[in-house]
Amino acid sequence: MESLISVISELRKINNIIGGGKVELPQIVTVGSQSSGKSSVLEGIVGWDFLPRGTGIVTRRPLVLNLVNVPEDDPRRKQTGLTGNWATFDHIPGENFTDFEKVKKEIEKDTLKVAGDNKNISNNPIHLTIFSDKVIDLSLVDLPGAIRFSLPNQSDTIKDDIEKIIDEYIKSPKSLILAVTPANQDAAVSDALFYAKKYDPEGKRTLCVLTKIDIMDRGTNAYDMLSGKTIPVKLGIIGVRNRSQEEIANNQTIEECLAKEEIFFTNNYPSISARNGMPYLRFQLNKVRH
Repeated sequence: MESLISVISELRKINNIIGGGKVELPQIVTVGSQSSGKSSVLEGIVGWDFLPRGTGIVTRRPLVLNLVNVPEDDPRRKQTGLTGNWATFDHIPGENFTDFEKVKKEIEKDTLKVAGDNKNISNNPIHLTIFSDKVIDLSLVDLPGAIRFSLPNQSDTIKDDIEKIIDEYIKSPKSLILAVTPANQDAAVSDALFYAKKYDPEGKRTLCVLTKIDIMDRGTNAYDMLSGKTIPVKLGIIGVRNRSQEEIANNQTIEECLAKEEIFFTNNYPSISARNGMPYLRFQLNKVRH
């Protein structure tokens, strides 16, 4: 039996063909400021590296990511003849990627082709599907990070252009908003929470992910934020410890950093450690998508 996410993927393709917003599809949309840790959160959900990294605006087009769970005995494996994990892009029909470093390079290549090399953005999405027995069936969207002003080599309208893209994806009442917010920043100035409140004022379809919780100022903690005292959302607030740039440079795997994350929450937030961390975020996403 085809999974829900496969049906959603096919409906989305039909919607792109007919245009005009005829079909509104359920999806989880990640929203946050530039360098808030959105892409690292997505990689943590998936479980391995596949997204480009760098300084400035790295995500310059919406990335629509379908995760499809395919057990070892799934007929789709027999159809492709593939084992392990693989990925496909809608703009390269018939080609399967088993090397996720090549997935990263293809995202960069197609972004450059469509959005250009001057750090501008495009609302033309990249559609990526990842097949694995290690993922849960989800449809996620990674959006360009919100910014406060444009740089000299960027379009004067880039701030407004990003806002339009964010608005387009989160305005649907069927979209679940994954608001990625740094814990070392005042929640009152969070771009993610600003956009979430704009379209979901009661917080009924917003789940907040607190990043950078491990680099808060000495003597401070995130207990109030994690308990919901300062962030009014209904689907929960989950703290995560993303990989640091040093850990990425040293080629530490996501699995190795998940072990560090578990130790961090056990040591620093013992009473609520079970309700935080990437494994719990995956569990909650699987729960709320139904």
